[in-house]
Amino acid sequence: MRLFQTYEEENIHYWTNRASGYSGVNQEELSSDQKAVWRGVISRRIAARFPGRSPAQIRVLDVGTGPGFFAIILAELGYQVKAVDYTASMLEEAKRNAGALAEKIDFRQMNAEELSFPAASFDVLVTRNVTWNLPNPEKAYAQWMRVLKPGGLLLNFDANWYRYLWDEDAQEGHARDRENLQASDVRDETAGTDVDAMEAIARQTPLSRCHRPAWDLDVLRGLGMQAAADTQIWKQVWTKEERINNASTPMFLVEGWKQKPCEIA
Repeated sequence: MRLFQTYEEENIHYWTNRASGYSGVNQEELSSDQKAVWRGVISRRIAARFPGRSPAQIRVLDVGTGPGFFAIILAELGYQVKAVDYTASMLEEAKRNAGALAEKIDFRQMNAEELSFPAASFDVLVTRNVTWNLPNPEKAYAQWMRVLKPGGLLLNFDANWYRYLWDEDAQEGHARDRENLQASDVRDETAGTDVDAMEAIARQTPLSRCHRPAWDLDVLRGLGMQAAADTQIWKQVWTKEERINNASTPMFLVEGWKQKPCEIA
């Protein structure tokens, strides 16, 4: 058994080893109807926030891009895209998955909690299944707000991942998910992954214990952002496989707007 000195070392080790398998999941999404589903969900929200502006006029940051799914679909839509990830192997997979589009996406290795971009650099910031995994999520949210322009839009898709490690009701729900999965005809999404290693990481992350998205809304509003949550977004973006595997842990969307000076009371 490998011993790690820090959470950061353990986390990087896990996601480095997970890069190839996770990339395979993204490749499936890119070759299926899911790509069109996600394109529609994200582009509609961006268009609603920036009416009359073309994608080419909108700067988007994809935080925790992983194998590049969001960055790729956004670049295909014509947005100006930068994408960051903490793990070099994930960025290698992302560039490979992007193919010819890799030249249009600015990929950078960067900590989601310590972004090096200047303040007010982006119109939109998107992220998926990242916040739960961060050791200092409040710091991340503050950084994300910093790099958004006044009037900028935050789209954070996440879930109460691994809450079953701390909550009895969530544990019962997780057990039911496993039973329903065994009785179904869909693939077990944990097959081929090191569940023990992931749970060891989750036990060290603060958000595994929190009630979300209520926690996120409190933090964002405390930072001065307007924020709302769509707890039904999973009905739009999840496949049958995802719904059966994760029925007790539905995906939500935290949507935030950085107020312009004239909007602040």
